[in-house]
Amino acid sequence: MQTSELIRCSYVLTLEEIGNLAAEGGKPAETLMNVVALIGKRFKTEVCSAYLLEPDRTNLILAATVGLRPSCVGTLRMALSEGLAGLVAEQVQPVAVEQVKNHPRFKYFSEAGEEAYQSFLGVPLIEGGVLQGVLVVQTVDARVFDDEEVKMLSEAATQLAPVVSEARTLDRFVAPLQERLWSLGRNLWWSWDNDSTSIFHDLDPQRWRQLNHNPISLLSEIPLAILERRAQELVLHSRVNYAFRRKREYLDADRTWGARHAGVLRPRPVAYFSAEFGLHESLPVYSGGLGVLAGDHIKSASDLGLPLVGIGLFYGQGYFRQRLDKNGWQQEEYLQTDVSQMPMEPAIGVKGEPVTVQIETRNGAIRAKVWRLKVGRCALLLLDSNVEGNAPEDRELTSRLYGGDSRFRIRQELLLGVGGFRALKAMGITPSVLHLNEGHSGFAVLEAIRSRMEEEGLDFNTAVPRVSREVVFTTHTPVPAGHDRFDAGLIEEHLGPLRDSLGISHDWLMSLGRENPNNCNENFCMTVLGLKLARRANAVSALHGEVSRAMWTCLFPGRSEEAVPIRHITNGVHVPTWLAPQMFRLYDRHLGTGWAEHSGEPQIWEGIESVDDAELWETHLSLKTRLIDFARLRAVEQAERRGEPVKYVQSLSKVLSPDALTIGFARRFATYKRANLILADIEMLASMVNDPKRPVQFVFAGKAHPHDTPGKQVLQQIAELMRNKRFANKFVFIEDYDINVGRHLVQGVDVWLNNPRRPLEASGTSGQKVVLNGGLNLSILDGWWAEAYDGLNGFAIGTGRTHTNMDVHDRRDGENLYRVLREEVIPLFYHRDRDGLPRGWIKRMKRTIRTLGWRFNANRMVMDYTTKCYIPAAGGASSDMRAAG
Repeated sequence: MQTSELIRCSYVLTLEEIGNLAAEGGKPAETLMNVVALIGKRFKTEVCSAYLLEPDRTNLILAATVGLRPSCVGTLRMALSEGLAGLVAEQVQPVAVEQVKNHPRFKYFSEAGEEAYQSFLGVPLIEGGVLQGVLVVQTVDARVFDDEEVKMLSEAATQLAPVVSEARTLDRFVAPLQERLWSLGRNLWWSWDNDSTSIFHDLDPQRWRQLNHNPISLLSEIPLAILERRAQELVLHSRVNYAFRRKREYLDADRTWGARHAGVLRPRPVAYFSAEFGLHESLPVYSGGLGVLAGDHIKSASDLGLPLVGIGLFYGQGYFRQRLDKNGWQQEEYLQTDVSQMPMEPAIGVKGEPVTVQIETRNGAIRAKVWRLKVGRCALLLLDSNVEGNAPEDRELTSRLYGGDSRFRIRQELLLGVGGFRALKAMGITPSVLHLNEGHSGFAVLEAIRSRMEEEGLDFNTAVPRVSREVVFTTHTPVPAGHDRFDAGLIEEHLGPLRDSLGISHDWLMSLGRENPNNCNENFCMTVLGLKLARRANAVSALHGEVSRAMWTCLFPGRSEEAVPIRHITNGVHVPTWLAPQMFRLYDRHLGTGWAEHSGEPQIWEGIESVDDAELWETHLSLKTRLIDFARLRAVEQAERRGEPVKYVQSLSKVLSPDALTIGFARRFATYKRANLILADIEMLASMVNDPKRPVQFVFAGKAHPHDTPGKQVLQQIAELMRNKRFANKFVFIEDYDINVGRHLVQGVDVWLNNPRRPLEASGTSGQKVVLNGGLNLSILDGWWAEAYDGLNGFAIGTGRTHTNMDVHDRRDGENLYRVLREEVIPLFYHRDRDGLPRGWIKRMKRTIRTLGWRFNANRMVMDYTTKCYIPAAGGASSDMRAAG
């Protein structure tokens, strides 16, 4: 027998041995102690200890030891940034040190009696690809641990990891309440579960708001004793246990829509690429509609049980924080995100090590680490370029969303597409579908082609159609200027090494991104790349489909505009995320048990007609009052921060009236969205808001891009109305529009105003969120509203006709907006019966919920993507009888 085999037999634990030790102990804590003692004996070390990762995943706790002081078990804690054991957990790889005092990360814990020990060997404990803790041996005499010993201890750790995982699960070293709260906070499922959200809120309502509704931050600062006391006072234990059990049931369910209809995707999931994901306000890696749509998509995929992995970038400073100065001018502020306060952990690859990716360019490599988030049943991978080895400019690549020049953007998109695909491969994930949410991630297809060529020994021309049939491309931009374009020099600098691997010329690569492949002066367009290399492409509303086919007819010579292969799947919103808890409870009573699981089916919503008018109206008024309270609080805080006079600040605490018709407008302040269309006739506007019998009031929110001066000017026009005496108390602008602000607005307004310049709104989803909560839309017939409006489920501005002269177009729309307000909206809202109820208005509320609730939600949207795109792309369609040609 070889020496190495003798060592292996001497050192490595067997499953049988662990089973025997478990039988002797009977409990995970005792088994852990028994196993630690055996490992120490076999390694002939004076100390063997197991440290478990606490639920906050930023601290280790001593769980079992032979050699250190027994009194430290369960009490000795260290941050991952502390000591050599912390270094093992931080790097998720072994650390061997002959003389610990000479190591820069050495930290001496006197209470443990460590002063006698010189050498150190630590290895990570990993179970199911997730770090669970650290296994450590120490010796009195300085000792060099060779590679074989490191390997043997690592194998022992592999055998021990299931015991460690069980010990953590069964709360042997952390209070059960705290463990369950951390478990809830670490999976973003809590963000769309009202019961879980209310638990975190009730622990400390003030801090919950101040911490931007971040459960990780909240739990990190509440000591265990105080947490237990609060739980006792609020009788939280049963609520926590109930939420914890429901989460487990949700995660373990196997009879989902996806299991029934999309089993082909289980072994090879959908890879959903997006430059931003708007999941919750506490995770600021989104700017607006595109990101929120991506967040809703992955949440609905989770609810439906659809195997899907999201891939994006982790922006260390997110999108900017918005502040208005005393002149109403937007100021931008960027804040660094504390990774330790995010529900993220390093993604672990097939070799049990943290995943890192590297992309070669002509001027060196770009590197990134990969974070993993749990979003219900789905995973989201976020690439982070702030790593050692990157040039300073590259460490900043993922600092801000949509920042920098063209060179900065192409490097971001190279990281997202190529780096994202490589991250999947490093984790052992082979997707059956690549879904590109807009063109930012288009380079992923080129990397997929390179990978297929390498795996199957193919040339480029053969690999392209094999990959393309698995690609789904969604375009969101009906404006030519909104599509990313890069010059030939940038493409060669960044795609050159990949192009070499593909075996194609520079001109060939450029032709893939050009509308006219033969035009050497044309830049490379990411949308063109996506459309050329995707078998299935779609717009995000019916009208947007028409616009997109007209825009890209040139890519399909010989085809009529109607035959251009760009169809549409209209956007929808994730119902549990955007539906107010009060409305959720009302639906529970009237739509039947389990209605939310079937919210994409029309028959589920029929029950809204049986809801008592008074009950629906009272529920809406409670949400409206909540919005007004929120708007007042924000207005006061904003004014105090600017140092406004006390009298002015006090007046803001009374702005808006619960009795007045309340109109909301919140979106990106791009000029084509025409936030100032309502200002077209200022005299008419003043007469409406100041009508003592039928007053109207407005709540605005939204950000202009930092470089969009015209957009900032429009925003300033709106903000200045708050200081105009004619409009005082009737106009409020809420700063720093985010998911939280949006949630309050869509849940509380009477009317949602949307007046883009048709046909420039691809879809829009904010109005769909209003529908769920009983608000009515007042909108241009553009985007989703063009296919939703039936004459009785809201209000339309104009007839859908446009004009070639933009000034004429805008003037007509402004006139129509005022007409509809005067003749339809205001009279219907204020027409009350003897009970004080606006019966006609409530009838429209019910109709909008019934006719639109099922159509424009993300469950229907994701089911459409699955049946029309994902399953055929994955080769899982049982029949396809379309005519060829």
